[in-house]
Amino acid sequence: MKKIFFITLLTISAAALHAQVQTNNQLKTLINQSFSYFPKIKEAENGISTAQEKLEIAQTNMPTVEGTISYNFVQPKITLPFPINGEVKDFQFAPVHNVNANAGANYLLFDFGRIKANVEKAKTDLKYAQHNVDYAKSQLANQVAIIYYNIIYFQRAIQIEDSVLAYLNENKRIIDSKLRNGDAIRIDLLNVQSSIDAEENRKVDLQNSLQKQLNLLSYTTGNITATGTAFDFDVTLKDALSAMNDAQTNNLEYVLAKDKIQQAQSDLAVIKSNDKPSVSLGANAGLKNGYVPNVNEIRFNYAAGATLKIPIYDGGKTKRQTKLAETIVKQNELSVATLDNAFKKDIQQALTDLNSNMERIKNTAGQIGQAKAAEDLATSRYQNGVGTNLEITNASTNRQRAEFTRLQYEYQLCLAKVELARLLGYQYW
Repeated sequence: MKKIFFITLLTISAAALHAQVQTNNQLKTLINQSFSYFPKIKEAENGISTAQEKLEIAQTNMPTVEGTISYNFVQPKITLPFPINGEVKDFQFAPVHNVNANAGANYLLFDFGRIKANVEKAKTDLKYAQHNVDYAKSQLANQVAIIYYNIIYFQRAIQIEDSVLAYLNENKRIIDSKLRNGDAIRIDLLNVQSSIDAEENRKVDLQNSLQKQLNLLSYTTGNITATGTAFDFDVTLKDALSAMNDAQTNNLEYVLAKDKIQQAQSDLAVIKSNDKPSVSLGANAGLKNGYVPNVNEIRFNYAAGATLKIPIYDGGKTKRQTKLAETIVKQNELSVATLDNAFKKDIQQALTDLNSNMERIKNTAGQIGQAKAAEDLATSRYQNGVGTNLEITNASTNRQRAEFTRLQYEYQLCLAKVELARLLGYQYW
């Protein structure tokens, strides 16, 4: 019943974390594809198998059985003069050819907590390995999300560039017509062509950057396409204190840091158990010679007993190891405080980026419409012979700048939300 309750609690908790973030299904699919494709995840998952094997070894306390076969040639022959039947003869006390074949078993009966300490250490190592897989997935998910929205940014930037080029090429057509009719001068045509060439180069740069992001998408997920068009990543906003509490609870960096403290404490417990006594049972049976009076006769033999081992003095080694382990525990505890300091800074920075970019987007709401109206007006004036080519170029530049500015603010806002979700440990995949 407790197990069912615990699983239900975990499910509810995971659903609550997921509800903190809204994003599209394609991004979720790409992230989950990356988990099965990216080799780093498989490497981390293999760490779980290794830790599981170590735990099973630590839990094993079975009798050990060993077989021994030995032969020794001994000289000089061990004899003493001994009266036998009224005569003094050399009596052999040990064989020249010593033969021994036996099987022995040993079982650790009591270790006063040594095995238990090693089992607990193996359990903390296993938990760390499991959390390390989750951490690797969260890092990869963040990387895929950034790549995904980078692709959207460059695709939309190229669309803006295409609209600018379409506008300039249309005006080039008008200038060509006016030039043939004698209503324009050649410098106007050269100027607009120069603007077109500059925008073409800008488009090539954007296409190059887009291709690099697609290469990264293939590297992380095995997928070479992404069809998203909107910066639709959204995260529930919180104040800095609430955000910090969520980070301390959910972020895998904190979870791993706490695991390291437990690992260090387990290491300390293992070291302290090294000076504990132990009681073991042993038995063996086999065939050997060397029994008087006929030392060359091979006879069956057996033995059984108990052994108590009590550590008395190790030159202070255990004491020094204990002090070192305590220092490592303290160091790992201090690392959590360092983590707190770094996360406070990063969370405040992410929240600042969110607020500033939302404000910037509001401020640019009317700029694009005004720039587009100015562009249309400049075109109309030029067609009617009351405007100049310079007005067309300036209007095009202003509209492009306004559209790119808004796009960049939307892009930066989206990345700030992705970063905040990472810091708070939200699992949105």
